[in-house]
Amino acid sequence: MSQKSDLRSTVSRTGAALAAALALASSACMVGPKYQRPAAPAPPAFKEAPPAGWKEAQPNDGALRGNWWEIYGDAALNALEERIGVSNQNVLAAEAQFRAARDAVRVARSALYPSVSAGASIATSRTRATGVTNSFQIPGFDFSYQADVWGSIRRTVTASAETAQASAAQLENARLSLQAELAIDYFELHGLDGDVEVFEHTVKSYTEYLKLTKDRFAGGVASGADVAQAETQLDTARAQLTDFGAARAQYEHALAMLTGRPPSEVSIERRALTAPPPAIPVAVPSALLERRPDIANAERQMAAQNEQIGIAKAAFYPTIGIGGSAGLQGTSLLNVFSWPSRFWSLGPSASQVLFDAGRRRAALQQQQDLFDAGVANYRQTVLNAFQQVEDALSTLRILETESDQVKEAVEAAQRSLDISTAQYKAGVVSYLDVITAQTFLLQNQRTAVDLLARRLAASVQLIEALGGGWNASQLPTVENLKSGAH
Repeated sequence: MSQKSDLRSTVSRTGAALAAALALASSACMVGPKYQRPAAPAPPAFKEAPPAGWKEAQPNDGALRGNWWEIYGDAALNALEERIGVSNQNVLAAEAQFRAARDAVRVARSALYPSVSAGASIATSRTRATGVTNSFQIPGFDFSYQADVWGSIRRTVTASAETAQASAAQLENARLSLQAELAIDYFELHGLDGDVEVFEHTVKSYTEYLKLTKDRFAGGVASGADVAQAETQLDTARAQLTDFGAARAQYEHALAMLTGRPPSEVSIERRALTAPPPAIPVAVPSALLERRPDIANAERQMAAQNEQIGIAKAAFYPTIGIGGSAGLQGTSLLNVFSWPSRFWSLGPSASQVLFDAGRRRAALQQQQDLFDAGVANYRQTVLNAFQQVEDALSTLRILETESDQVKEAVEAAQRSLDISTAQYKAGVVSYLDVITAQTFLLQNQRTAVDLLARRLAASVQLIEALGGGWNASQLPTVENLKSGAH
């Protein structure tokens, strides 16, 4: 048989071996557990009922979607929120981390295909028998392929895709948290504007009372103590009014930071809050499992960990592959490119670990323990979600009741001040009665303003606890991530 016939026969046999290995890999079994989402506690209804007039949304209710902050009907808030996704550095960092996780899927997927490399080498050796010998290998090709018989590589690709899904959920959770933080800071800033408005009115009122006491003192019907007390009330109110400026500036600076701008570029127009929080549709508790990005993150991490169990089990089975090399090799550049200088090799390989002192068994147990930890983390995340919704609902309900009570207290305090003022002018009571009535009125007015800001902040917390209208169906699918589709 000629050399060329022998070469063709050998190539045919190795080609058949390669085809058989590829066929085996394509129809190979997957060792390890099939993933199923563990059960999580989900009561049929929330303990806390929504505030009066609110409705309970159905699981498919689409009232909260996309730009959830638009429910407040505030153009300035809308403009600030729109900058979160394009300018906030924390969001941009989370987006970059998601892209890196998506690229990791491509890296893992490359192991499903053969690897081919090329190179050249020049070596000089010396022996006592032959003296100095040169060896030239130009070019040299190496081929290797590991058949994914037991599904280890495919599970690695799937785990990378599920990790990328978890990263996408982390991105959405970061975006939602920052959006909620911005809205809360915005309402608290305007809550301070309400305090400023109350104190400006109070300073004006106290100025008139100081004039009243001075006029009565000049007329000999009031003492100098009345004047001093009125001055004290006025100066104290002025100092408190000035103090609001520091807190307001800090909220304004925080809003600038959240929108990715220096504080010098952000100025928020002063405006007191007037409207109560809007009605927010609250779905059944089980809907949280699909609407919370942090729950989706925990669940996808758990799914990726399940793949690690399969990878650890595959380590107990033989590794099957095919390798080869080809090129030209000679003792000088003059003969290295000749036909007789050719060389090649191609053939299957298999290896099996016979003893590792229990390393693989320990590694498998480690992955199973990590999966159990993931299950616990997932269920705890679900419980935290239920608590946050219940907290927000109870806060909104209680603050609404408190607001109605404080409104009545403000009206009563105003009537008390009017009566005390009339009695003081008539000389029936001392100025201390007026001061007491002024203090109660100011306290209740401040409480009313602060309660409105707290109610709006609690409504934002409820929206955040409900997932902000997000849904797990918005995550990129495992199939798209595997295929490289964006």
